[in-house]
Amino acid sequence: MREKFFLAALFIFIGSAVFAQEEAVSDEELERYAVMMDSIDEMRIVLLSEISEMVKGTDKITVSRYNDLSKISDDGAKLQEAEATPSEIEFLKEIQDLKDSGTAEINTTFKSLAKDYVGASTYNKVKRAISEGGETKSKYEEMLNKLKEDNGG
Repeated sequence: MREKFFLAALFIFIGSAVFAQEEAVSDEELERYAVMMDSIDEMRIVLLSEISEMVKGTDKITVSRYNDLSKISDDGAKLQEAEATPSEIEFLKEIQDLKDSGTAEINTTFKSLAKDYVGASTYNKVKRAISEGGETKSKYEEMLNKLKEDNGG
């Protein structure tokens, strides 16, 4: 009886040790993940910059008016109540179209990088390891910060 218990415990231990080894994240996998996330962050920054420049560079609406109207842009009654002009509404739509197309491009790039550059199973493994914290998360944050410094940010 004791031998069966000991053998069962030994197999469970060996099985969990093998599983833990399979789940270890290599520095190369972590670096690919960090490069992917840095690339996506850069795309977001560029999109926000484009939107900001459009808002600052238009004569259709002031920045403060845009900020006020953008909060209610999906509510026609509130836009009417705020006395939004047709050109202001048209500009809000232009900005929303830019946001939508930029977000779609970011999502497509993210999926492509996760699948083709990092690998779907590696992406999931690294993401899970980072969410658990510890050394993997610290290494990831360090890599990401280094990449951001290299980008000038």
